Amino acid sequence: MSILIIDYGMGNIGSLRNMFRRIGVETDVAADAESVRRARKLLLPGVGAFDAAMTRINAAGLGQVIRDRAVKDGVPTLGVCLGMQLLTDGSEEGSLPGLGLIPARARRFRREIGLKVPHMGWNLVEKATPSPLTAQFDGETRFYFVHSYHVDVEDQQHSILKAEYGVRFDAAIQRENVFGAQFHPEKSHRFGMKLLKAFADLPC
Repeated sequence: MSILIIDYGMGNIGSLRNMFRRIGVETDVAADAESVRRARKLLLPGVGAFDAAMTRINAAGLGQVIRDRAVKDGVPTLGVCLGMQLLTDGSEEGSLPGLGLIPARARRFRREIGLKVPHMGWNLVEKATPSPLTAQFDGETRFYFVHSYHVDVEDQQHSILKAEYGVRFDAAIQRENVFGAQFHPEKSHRFGMKLLKAFADLPC
């Protein structure tokens, strides 16, 4: 099976599939545990509220299956936007635990920073820890963001891209074969295509 985009009802799936098509990569979409068990790569999208997303994932019996595939089987896994936040231990937005695949938490942008929340639009990013997902980026790199919560990793070795919006935050994260991107690669033109192609090219 190709890259599986997990459809739990809260993701920008059509745009993601279109971007993958543009780079010649096949994707499948499913929401059942058996499809997750068969997939060679997993992509967890997400737009919306943290607790609502985790409730849907848990109700579909997908939480433990995603953890097993990522941790026990080493399947390359990418979370996008809210999907990245779901990979962490939890969020200030809700009370439910996340998938716990990367030690981190999502925190709300404080209005005291004097900037509009949500953070919306193009933003420069900087490389942090080296990663196969970002190795192809040199010089000025920017992505399109839409988010009110940002991730802080516990260990800086898990931060692969940094961005700044009032505060410095983790724009992309990685722990072994598990990756997260806070921005929307499907809306980020050539930069997004490069990142998704890098994920598609990871060995599995």
